[in-house]
Amino acid sequence: MSKAHESPGERLRALWARLSPLPGGKWLFSRLVGFIAPYSGTIGARIEALEPGYCKVTMRDRRAVRQHLHSVHAIALANLGEIASGLAMSAALPRHARGIVTNISIAYMKKARGTLTAECRAELPPDLTVSSEQQYYAPIYDEAGDEVARVTATWKLGPMKK
Repeated sequence: MSKAHESPGERLRALWARLSPLPGGKWLFSRLVGFIAPYSGTIGARIEALEPGYCKVTMRDRRAVRQHLHSVHAIALANLGEIASGLAMSAALPRHARGIVTNISIAYMKKARGTLTAECRAELPPDLTVSSEQQYYAPIYDEAGDEVARVTATWKLGPMKK
């Protein structure tokens, strides 16, 4: 199959399968995701695990993602959760479907410091020939395992335009 006929989900899964086992492969895959989605790339997220319907992403605490109170900025956290939900959902999409985020919200539980981890499990609806909205949750944890924030991303899923 030529790359022109692959869906975004197929390309994503193939690229992950090819790069992730290699030394530095997860880093390279993460940089490529950041290149494809430049704004998302600004937080320096690292994809740690990816499979259809599941993604685990980490982000180091560094000056570029902090605010004036010396903790990770609220929007950097929202970005991290959106990346996790988008990759989990995209990796599960079949060839004939696509998705776009239509709403995002975030609840903050405590100041976010240190390396943070966002995880998302995204179960797709059985019929993607009609459009529907799905909510996916991406809790974000600190190194102690405490939940610091929870992102709720609403994705409109449906058929590819012809």
